[in-house]
Amino acid sequence: MPIYEYQCEACGHQFDIIQKISDAKLTLCPKCNEHKLKKLVTAAGFKLKGTGWYETDFKTKAKKTPEKKTKT
Repeated sequence: MPIYEYQCEACGHQFDIIQKISDAKLTLCPKCNEHKLKKLVTAAGFKLKGTGWYETDFKTKAKKTPEKKTKT
């Protein structure tokens, strides 16, 4: 589940919360009880794991060099 960052426009309180993508946005500030929360745009904090991703399946340690064809 992603971590979202919120900031209250009334009191300036800022906090992070883990929510499902399908969860509704929070609106009530836990500090001042005003309905002035705003979801902030932040960098994604997740890593793709498992097979099928570049790091595990396609990345090689040594670069392959094309073989030269010789005339016979």
